[in-house]
Amino acid sequence: MSTNSESLGSVHGSVETENKTGWRKVMAFIGPAYLISVGYMDPGNWATDLQAGSQFGYRLIWVLLMSNLIALLLQSLSARLGIVRGLDIAQASKKTYPRFVNFCLYVLAQIAIIACDLAEIIGMAIGLQLLFGLPLIWGVSITMLDTLLLLFLLNKGMRRLEGFIVSLIFIVGLSFLIEMIIVKPDLPELAKGFLPTAMNNDALYIAIGIIGATVMPHNLYLHSSLVQTRKIDRSDKGIRSALKFNLWDTTIALNLAFLVNAAILILAASAFFRNGYHQIAEIEDAHKLLSNIFGSLAPKLFAIALIAAGQSSTITGTLAGQIIMEGHLNLRIAPWLRRLLTRMLAIIPAFLTLLYAGETGLSRLLVLSQVILSLQLGFAVIPLIHFTSDKLTMGNFVIKPYIKVLAWLCALLIVVLNGRLVIEEITKWSEANRDSGFIIHFLVVPLALAVGVLLVYVFVKPFISKRQTEVASIPHGIASAIGDVDVIAYSHIGVAIDFSKNDQTSIKHALMQGGKKASYTLIHVVETAGARYHGTQVMDYETQSDFDNMEQYVSALKELGYNAVAHIGYGARGQAIAAVVNQEAIDFLVMGSHGHKAVKDLIYGTTVDTVRHLVNVPVLVVKAPKK
Repeated sequence: MSTNSESLGSVHGSVETENKTGWRKVMAFIGPAYLISVGYMDPGNWATDLQAGSQFGYRLIWVLLMSNLIALLLQSLSARLGIVRGLDIAQASKKTYPRFVNFCLYVLAQIAIIACDLAEIIGMAIGLQLLFGLPLIWGVSITMLDTLLLLFLLNKGMRRLEGFIVSLIFIVGLSFLIEMIIVKPDLPELAKGFLPTAMNNDALYIAIGIIGATVMPHNLYLHSSLVQTRKIDRSDKGIRSALKFNLWDTTIALNLAFLVNAAILILAASAFFRNGYHQIAEIEDAHKLLSNIFGSLAPKLFAIALIAAGQSSTITGTLAGQIIMEGHLNLRIAPWLRRLLTRMLAIIPAFLTLLYAGETGLSRLLVLSQVILSLQLGFAVIPLIHFTSDKLTMGNFVIKPYIKVLAWLCALLIVVLNGRLVIEEITKWSEANRDSGFIIHFLVVPLALAVGVLLVYVFVKPFISKRQTEVASIPHGIASAIGDVDVIAYSHIGVAIDFSKNDQTSIKHALMQGGKKASYTLIHVVETAGARYHGTQVMDYETQSDFDNMEQYVSALKELGYNAVAHIGYGARGQAIAAVVNQEAIDFLVMGSHGHKAVKDLIYGTTVDTVRHLVNVPVLVVKAPKK
């Protein structure tokens, strides 16, 4: 359990924006919205856009435009919350709603992220199959590897991650720009598509899928956190400046995402609907028909863009998963483990669908994942509007009344459309599966009602009571006053020894803490295979050598007048060090940091983190000397 409440703590406030002017100032703020925009052009969007274009031509492009305008409004509110209050949506929810409600909100948000991750997995697997002929089952398996990619990119810093994402967006945009030139859309018909028209049930299902694929709930969580990676002046003037630059960043990035989405829909309308192919809902079919109609270049560009979109979106989904877990539950785990858990929860349904429903089932699952995203949207949008409308916590930066009205209208539209869809789908399912009616009546319907009641509670609660009445413009709360500080003396100090260049630095720091009055225990862990299985009974060459080296350290310290002993542990390094600390009643521990990064952390493990969680004494981590 982590007490550090900074959103994305490892990169919080890591990008400097002060002391910059002109285009350098603009460039310092550009980035967060581009990471958000990839969620608006992921493989889930492709499925809904292809289905809309092939089935209804250009007629639903107005839904896409409306979704983009809603997204622009909501994402700007999300950025405002993060900049002004220094909180992401999950952290603000934790301060507003009771623990059980927060847990429910976490579960729903996690389901949305799994649905999003499912779309990335399917999109990547299909892209790899189209480009290299790789079977889908292998493509799904390969998507596990992007856990390492994310770990590597985060380790390189926020600007490197943003640069990687922007380069992938460039690939997607360029691919579709060339495809637009190839397919030559009907411009007069395209213009008519921007006029709203009535929708039947099939069009409504696709329209809700478009909204779910465009206005993604995890993007709202993510944006409110990513804007906090910029270090800004916290004065009113500095905050207003940050809001202005982030609005430009959001507007440009989301309009670029709209152009990509519109390009996919226009591609489907021009290539398929115009040629009589009205049921192209599957990405593979679109790829084949592009090859038949326009030759080999268009389908290759299509597959490359699909892979780039899937890879970029999966990175942002991981970050969102970290944010909701830390915000709602105040639980922080290793990024690679967080990524692995999310990916496994998404891979399992993909594997099962492939095994039991084949490749066609996988494409249907892709569209369903976007509908699930839309159904969860209200649980992110409603709290967001509440938080940015609260004069007490937002101060001078509370949203204007007309913005508040527009935001509530958008929320109402989303909730009403989703409610209608849920009722229609349950009715349809009930009529098609009369033999399993008891499951629908005693499980599905009560579950849908419970979710509906939760949504009503989330909406009503901030109106009727305020859980937090004080202004919370900083995530850690108000620091308590510091009184007189007494000198803390440690009587028994432990020093972790590994016979590297760390040892001298670690021992020096330990001696500085305790002087000659304290006693010192030098701890070394034998990690050979024999030590792991046989423990104290092992006495191989390495163990004997370690004993001799430890005795040399102890002798040297005793000659200098220090009271020192050696203690050898066996097996896993972190657990063994912690066991010695607890057994010997050590009250202060000094350890050397190896500075492992990215893949090495995954391979060698993080001893310091393991020890910290297993002991109840202060741990001083000494930086390794430069080589």
